[in-house]
Amino acid sequence: MSRKILVTSALPYANGPIHLGHLVEYIQTDIWVRFQKLQGNEVYYFCADDTHGTPIMIAARNRGISPEELVNQIRKEHFEDLTSFQVEFDNFYSTNTPENRALSEEIYLKAKEKGHIHRKTLNQLYCNHDDMFLPDRFVRGTCPKCGAEDQYGDSCEVCSSTYRPEDLIDSRCSICGTPPVEKESEHIFFQLEDFQAFLEEWLKTPNRVDEGIRKKMYEWIDQGLRHWDISRDGPYFGFAIPGEKNKFFYVWLDAPIGYMASSLNFFRKTGKDDLFDAFWRSEENEVYHFIGKDIVYFHTLFWPALLNAGDFRTPTSVFVHGFLTVNGEKMSKSRGTFVRASTYLKHMDPECLRYFYATRLGPALDDLDLNTEDFVHRYNSDVVGNIANLFSRLVSGIASKLEFKLSSALSTEGQTLFSEVASKKETVKEFYENRQYARAIREIQSLSDSVNRFITEKEPWKQIKSDKEAARQTVTDAINAGMLLALYLKPVLPVLAGGVEELLALESPLRFDADLEPLPGNHEIRAYRHLAGRIEPKAFAEMFEEEKLAAEGSAAIGGKANKAAGQSGKAKSGEKSSNVPGKKEKQKASDMSDQSATKQQDSEGSTEGIITIDDLAKVDLRVGLILSADIIEGADRLLQIKLDVGEAEPRNVIAGIRSGYTPEELKDLKVVCVTNLKPRKMKFGTSEAMLLATGKDESLTLFVPHRNAKPGDKLG
Repeated sequence: MSRKILVTSALPYANGPIHLGHLVEYIQTDIWVRFQKLQGNEVYYFCADDTHGTPIMIAARNRGISPEELVNQIRKEHFEDLTSFQVEFDNFYSTNTPENRALSEEIYLKAKEKGHIHRKTLNQLYCNHDDMFLPDRFVRGTCPKCGAEDQYGDSCEVCSSTYRPEDLIDSRCSICGTPPVEKESEHIFFQLEDFQAFLEEWLKTPNRVDEGIRKKMYEWIDQGLRHWDISRDGPYFGFAIPGEKNKFFYVWLDAPIGYMASSLNFFRKTGKDDLFDAFWRSEENEVYHFIGKDIVYFHTLFWPALLNAGDFRTPTSVFVHGFLTVNGEKMSKSRGTFVRASTYLKHMDPECLRYFYATRLGPALDDLDLNTEDFVHRYNSDVVGNIANLFSRLVSGIASKLEFKLSSALSTEGQTLFSEVASKKETVKEFYENRQYARAIREIQSLSDSVNRFITEKEPWKQIKSDKEAARQTVTDAINAGMLLALYLKPVLPVLAGGVEELLALESPLRFDADLEPLPGNHEIRAYRHLAGRIEPKAFAEMFEEEKLAAEGSAAIGGKANKAAGQSGKAKSGEKSSNVPGKKEKQKASDMSDQSATKQQDSEGSTEGIITIDDLAKVDLRVGLILSADIIEGADRLLQIKLDVGEAEPRNVIAGIRSGYTPEELKDLKVVCVTNLKPRKMKFGTSEAMLLATGKDESLTLFVPHRNAKPGDKLG
């Protein structure tokens, strides 16, 4: 039965361009949405620009335009950048809209009517020069804990301490540099603690959030939830609070309501008004949020409580992803690795990024490292070498000499190959459904190896010289299997899959909810069209250099670039709520990232780190066949493996690969291993060899021999 699903991504803040960190989330969401649509489900994907707050007001003032003009301009740029990466929204709206105002007022007034709103007078820093109260992040000064200079008014980036902006030493307004003064102001609070029991129960619902997120939220709940300051004094770009004078909704109140407003706008203009209530006032359908881990607090505590107060339903699940690093380090403008979407598009195809992110994405919170060397190798090998080349050599090299006409039916061997690939449809579907994209890609590439091996063994380029019908049969058998690979990759690479559909002259697009059937007998395909091109290694170097020069140019003219607001692009400079736990989550470099570096030469001219051929010969690399793999009780990451390396008895291996493979996946898999390591005694037994792998967690990938290697074959 078809499901009705509403999906959102976090709203990008309208104070800067879309960059590669943002795109982790939008690509992850788009892959899931495309898969659900290919399943025949009724799916709607909504997003909007997050437009309110002091930073927007200041940025507009600096440009000499109104905030409305600024956010309209930025929204167009954001939409163009995101859709250039094949991200397909049903509606990309704005939070500065009549729908958002009406919904924000409705939720606030219902919360007030139920007694969840109260007032309190606070001392707050005020800038006499700019005639405005200063949000935490518009105050800078010396950290009162460690003495670090030029820190924000809510937390120190050096020692991670949290404090009130009034505690800063030698504080100043970050806009004009004037020392602020304290001034009383009455604020309006949402009584979050009223929803403590509700939130405890809400978080207990299976699959609501990741287990790690659930535990973190319970830590905050156990400490006791504090009231949430939802008002800001004017001047402020935002919605005025009903019944108040010079009071505006804090941006984090109306921002998530933007999800609802975008959907309301879409349903009204498409004549589907009833669907708004079906999604937001009823639990009968599904609602999912994709967000970065830096905004979990807002989406799993504040947001469900607000919805409950306003008599709206809460999300079915909140899916949380990690941050992006580049070559194992935090993105940096000075190094040029803080890459804007528009810059990337000058140097590389957007599907390259979609594919690489998919090879690294899973449902966990781990940070994703964009290792440029692996990026280039993966795409060139997997997509160009395995997929595009499969169709290129069959169609342009062989089918073009056969009038592009296929055989009347699959051969017995062709049917076996087709069945092998078709049998993995449910596995691939399950991986996509659970956001295990890295595992889906690994499964697809394993199948592509089988198809390419079939072609290599048949050698149609030789058959065409002596037996055209044999060559036609090989093309027919391989093309049909390749068609299924295109379907499996379609959520990730929609353009490439569309190219295959056109090449094969399909009557209907490839879908997961359709039966997998071979092409009709004697089917005519079309001439080969370009599907994917190789990435040149210099592309990233040129990309980084362009960004580096842009950053230097900006600094040279005194421009102050917008601070990166978390990798999801959601946290707002100058707008951090005083209620939010202040310690920042630190980005961590992947411990499995590429560790190679430029070698340093000493005064003698020799190069450190280089080995000789004799050194390499000491490492005994061999092909191993996994005979069995078993879970080790009490060890979350380990599997016990029996490995045939061509000896009389199999070797015992304790391998930390459980995060990337199930025991069932490993049986009968050929792998590359080191066989002359000294046996290592471990808690769960002795390990007598080491398997070679790359990546970590969901993206962990074992090295496997490409063709008909046998256990014990030596590499090199």
